[in-house]
Amino acid sequence: MSFPLYRIEDSGRMGRRSFVTLTGSLLTAAAWSSRAFGRVLSQPKFSDNPFQLGVASGDPKSDGVVIWTRLAPKPLEGGGAPAEPIEVSWQVADDEQMTKVVQKGTVVAVPDWAHSVHVEVEGLQPDRWYWYQFRAGDEVSPKGRTRTMPPADKAADRLRFAFASCQHFETGLFTAYEHMLKENLDLVIHLGDYIYEKAGRDNLVRRHVGPKLNSLADYRNRYAQYKSDAALQAAHQAAPWIVTWDDHEVENNYAGFTPEDARATAEQFRAQRACAYKAYYEHMPLRRSSLPNGPDMPLYRRISFGRLADFYVLDTRQYRTDQPCGDGVKLPCPAVDDPQATILGEAQRKWLLDGLAASASNWNVLAQQVMVARVDLTLGDAVGYSMDKWTGYEADRRRLLKHLHDRKISNPVVLTGDIHNNWANELIADFDKLESAVVGAEFVGTSISSGGDGYREPPNLSARLAENPFVKFFNNERGYVVCEVTPKQWRTDYRTIEYVTRPGAPLNTRATYVLEDGKSTLNKA
Repeated sequence: MSFPLYRIEDSGRMGRRSFVTLTGSLLTAAAWSSRAFGRVLSQPKFSDNPFQLGVASGDPKSDGVVIWTRLAPKPLEGGGAPAEPIEVSWQVADDEQMTKVVQKGTVVAVPDWAHSVHVEVEGLQPDRWYWYQFRAGDEVSPKGRTRTMPPADKAADRLRFAFASCQHFETGLFTAYEHMLKENLDLVIHLGDYIYEKAGRDNLVRRHVGPKLNSLADYRNRYAQYKSDAALQAAHQAAPWIVTWDDHEVENNYAGFTPEDARATAEQFRAQRACAYKAYYEHMPLRRSSLPNGPDMPLYRRISFGRLADFYVLDTRQYRTDQPCGDGVKLPCPAVDDPQATILGEAQRKWLLDGLAASASNWNVLAQQVMVARVDLTLGDAVGYSMDKWTGYEADRRRLLKHLHDRKISNPVVLTGDIHNNWANELIADFDKLESAVVGAEFVGTSISSGGDGYREPPNLSARLAENPFVKFFNNERGYVVCEVTPKQWRTDYRTIEYVTRPGAPLNTRATYVLEDGKSTLNKA
């Protein structure tokens, strides 16, 4: 199985080629080798519009960005593109009318990779907006808007981004993205559960196509269904995205090579994970550095917004050991403290801690999946922690918090998804000593649609907050979170919508919290 090498051509011409060089393979993703293709369709004929899944951009740098699309005239039927490699041209311009083209080139979309296109555009100017577009034969894609980051040595003065997660297609509409389009954002960060893997069910807001996901074809069709949503497409077109996954991109609450469904053999789950990872890559604006190799895919990475903020994009699924005490909310068993139990894996943990220690950025941001704060979810004298969160992996959690405290990491902020609620948490050095120093802040965003219509305040909220005094805010509505960052201040706005089971929900701001430079305590605005 081969992967296309994307080439930037002279901005002065856009040639057509009959043959292209392809590089890489699923078996040896890091060992690039070339081979010539046979016929490549330069004037393909499609049964319908091949750009029905829209366009996207992501992983911006100071001099470039990834631009993405996939040719799929029949999105829910395997794609429906001709079974040959297809030539796709692309261009990037200074203006929305695409009259001032600054880069352009051609690429080949191959059937082995679902005719997806990932162009790593280079040679752009730092800290500015661009527009981009694709063409295949006589068909032209929608335009996308993207931007580059400030230079690595620049003390940028402002960043505005949103983060989101958990967009279950069946349980609600993606109305939150319609509101997000009006936020004038530099970036969108998606923290996982981009799709859900269960079979389609009746009597919900919408119905999944296909069975419970297992094969590559199943995963491809499910991504195509999600990416056919107009609001999600528009959000991708408006700004570059930084993406990571959680569990539902493969299977609920899986841990490394351990599936939720104990009936699956290790070999079967490895094959399923390989299919899931490949489909994820095919549908996300990711670089070649994240190319999957069978059931393995390097996804953790650092993305910098000048010297204002470093984003450490984490993967808390692929390398974790099985939940030490089993899944669910329960009293911790002794295995929670096992130093060999890990949510990050040794290599990713070392990469993260070393990066934080060496960072010269003002704000150090962990974009990740599951809650770090040790929240007691059982009222009264009994204790109950979620074993699928960092609280199930105490050794890793303590290592992280100790590192933040001992190395005096500059302004640590954790962004979290997964839990379908909004939370604002102060991270303290030792959760066995509630009076210990605050070493960071954690903002947990609710779901885009998962869980259906929410409500503002759950029963016994006051008692829950009293038992967890480091929790400063809780809310159970759908929505997203907007963060505005300057060298002196971080502002977080919790945007919510009251319902997702029908269109037209208005937008609210339920709470705003502010962090001051050099202080990790949360202040309600």
